[in-house]
Formats: sequence, structure tokens, C-alpha cells
Amino acid sequence: MFILSNYIGGKLQPPISGHYLDNFNPATGSVYSQIPDSDERDVELAVSAAEQAFESWSTTEPSIRSRILYRIAELIGVYFDALAEAESIDSGKPLLLAKRMDITRARDNFEFFAASVLHFASESHHQKGKFINYTTRNPIGVVGCISPWNLPLYLFTWKIAPALAAGNCVVAKPSEITPYTAFLLSEICIEAGLPAGVLNIVHGTGPKTGAAIVAHPAIKGISFTGSTRAGKEIASVAAPMFKKLSLELGGKNPVLIFADCDYEDMLNTTVRSSFTNQGQICLCGSRIYVESSIYDRFKADFVERVKKLVVGDPKAPETNVGAVVSEVHYNKILGYIDLAKEEGGEILCGGEAVKLTGDLEGGWYIAPTVIEGLSPQCRTVKEEIFGPVVTLHVFNNDKEAVNLANQSDYGLAAVIWTNHLTRAHSLSEKIESGIVWVNCWLERDLRTPFGGVKQSGVGREGGVEALRFFTEPKNICIKI
Repeated sequence: MFILSNYIGGKLQPPISGHYLDNFNPATGSVYSQIPDSDERDVELAVSAAEQAFESWSTTEPSIRSRILYRIAELIGVYFDALAEAESIDSGKPLLLAKRMDITRARDNFEFFAASVLHFASESHHQKGKFINYTTRNPIGVVGCISPWNLPLYLFTWKIAPALAAGNCVVAKPSEITPYTAFLLSEICIEAGLPAGVLNIVHGTGPKTGAAIVAHPAIKGISFTGSTRAGKEIASVAAPMFKKLSLELGGKNPVLIFADCDYEDMLNTTVRSSFTNQGQICLCGSRIYVESSIYDRFKADFVERVKKLVVGDPKAPETNVGAVVSEVHYNKILGYIDLAKEEGGEILCGGEAVKLTGDLEGGWYIAPTVIEGLSPQCRTVKEEIFGPVVTLHVFNNDKEAVNLANQSDYGLAAVIWTNHLTRAHSLSEKIESGIVWVNCWLERDLRTPFGGVKQSGVGREGGVEALRFFTEPKNICIKI
């Protein structure tokens, strides 16, 4: 048992209230640490520290800001194993996954934006030798960054790094369910020499700490990743205050599999895109649509592969599927599986909790679940489950495949499996989604825009889009 601290004004400090929240290890179901139950007073303290630091940080040469971000990236590498272990303990994900994806990407985020800010440029426009217009881009001030529990350090740094690189000061809140690596990042920032108040990390719940960040009048922009429900609440508060908003919300992503695909590559990747991180990635494919001529073959092969996935101790190298993140989420997922049965779905594999033994007997484990026989209008097909559950469906032609893919309130990501070049281009244009992967999944070039349409969000993150979000453009016109 240990106690985490807030990071405010360059120092680690307890919450003003003295109150703490229990932090659970999903693999065992037991409390292993406590985190600050911060409130508006802690947020006020963090905003004040950020405002004091802003004048200096915003006018610091980009090259100096870049060097500090590179140093943070370097220290993430130094403490790589400890961060990966913390991420696995906090979230229940396999340790090898935390190493391969989460901590690696967190380091890459700082390195990428440390380099990007040195090449960030604005435009100039000449008017027949009479006038010249040029655009400046200045940091917007103190910004709020609120990140989710599924990829804790990965997505936390995805917001913080560009905000800092662009010259903003940040008040950030990690999920109260997975706060451990954010706390360790606080210690790394102190060691890296990040000036006091430039980054402030305030732990606590969404309704209390998160809401105070969103509503604070001195915070000029909000970057949020999380549920569509929470995104709506944030927008209802922040939009009337004319804050800049970037909302990366839910997903119910389609996978379209055509008969002419590279079958083995498709099969292996579709297992990954369905169940990586226990299906708790907003980019996972949870609606799988298969061309009728190969449906039976795919179903048999896919179910066989899924049955071989090992559900177990996140620390064990053979584990493919660890624990889901919390008891509340565990019950939610099982509730959707029960709903699928009520809606007429057939469970092809999984569909139940997995009970382990020993120290892990209290953990929250669910077998990877494959369901068929549900209509497109079923809640199990339409609503975001965010767990190790996928549904199988059949289509007969390209038009039907696109129509099925677009029968969703979400539009974050989609996957198309085909070797037909014209089809790949045509369907990619027609699918209502912010990201389309063709013959691959989760390949992320950090220069590309990331975000969704419909109820999957507003705005884009990544590359120059992130630096643009965290700056305000100003046009200056000079008569020659």
C-alpha cells in the first residue's frame, strides 16, 4: 500500500481535503494504493501555478522546450520497466503489452513533439506587391488535459506533449482508475528539470476534479479522451465559455472482410484488433462483417483462434488477455453478454467470467467472446461495450457492406480487408469514419490526424493538428 500525490507548482503534495480514493489492482481485485480525492481547491492551486509559469514558458525558445521534452522521453526510457510494471498493475493488461505498446508510445509522444515544434511553421500571403499577410501561432494559455483509463500513459502524454511543446501550461487529470504512471511521470518531470507550474497533475474523479478543470474560467482549452456521455457533458459546459475543444470519444468500429483478402494476415490481425488490451481500445474492431462466400470458413477459423487465447496473470509471458480494468466495467461487459442472449445472439465462444486461483481469484477476467445472429438494430451491435466482445455478420456485396458499416452513431475507425485496389479506395471514401485501415490495423504514423466523426468526437489530434489546436492563429497584414 502506498499513497500517490498531486504534482502542483513543481512539487508533490497531498490533496487539500486530506481525502483519498482506493486504487484497485484488477488482476487481484484488491486495493494496492490510494490516490488524492482532489476538488476545486486543488484545481485552483494548479491553475494558479500554471498561470504564474505561463509568461516564462510561452516565451521560452522552442529549442529549449524541445530539449526538456527530449529529456523527459529519455527518462521514460530509463524507467521503462518500472513504468510498464506500474501500467500492468494499474490496468490489468498483460505486462508484455504495456512494454510493447503503452510505454513505448509514451516515450515516442515526447520525442515526436520535441522534434515537431522545431519544424512548426506558419504561412505568409503576398498581394501583388502591395500587402503582405503573415500568420503567427501563439500558445493559448493554460489548458486542461483529461485522459482515460484504457491506455493511461500513452494517451496522457499524447495530450501533454504537444501542449507543452507549443508553449502552453497544463493542468492535467489522469483517470482515477489508472493513476499510477501519471504519478511516476510527475517524478520524471521533476528529475528532467521541467520548470515549476508548467505541468500540473491533479488526481481525482471526473465529477469533482474533471468538472472543476472544465469549468475554470482561466483554462482556455480542453483536450479530452473518454466516453461520448462525458464528452457531451464537457461540451455543454465548455462551449458556452468559448473554450477550444478537442473531444476524442467512443467507437463501435466495423471490420469489413472480403473474399479476396490475404486470408491468413487478415485472420491473425482480426484476432488482435478484436481482443488486444481486452478489447479496451477505442480503435478495436467490434463489428465484424464478412463476405458471404467465406463467412463459414472465417467463423470456424476465427473461433478456433480465439479459443486458444490465454486468459491469465498479466505478468505471465504466455498471457494474451488480462483482467478488465474495474469491477464496474466487468459487470457492464457481462451485462451486455446477457443482453446479447436476450436479443437472440448465439455465443460461439467465451460469454462468461473466468475464475483464476490463488492471488488472482478475486480478479476481473472475462473470456474473449464471439457472438453471431444479431440484427444491426440490436443494442449489443449498436452500443459501445469496450471489452473482449465482438459480433459477426454477413454481407453480400460492396454496397451492403458500406451500409452496414455506417449503421452506427459512431465513426472513429474502420478496417477493410481486400486486395482490390479500386474497392479499397472507393469504400474508404464512403465509410463514415475518421480513420480507415486497409489490410492492417493500429498502424499509427504520429504525423497523421487522429479523431472521429458523429458521436466519436470533435477535432483532431496528432502531428501538426495537435500543435494547431494548442495555438491561436493571428493574421497580421502590412502595407508595403
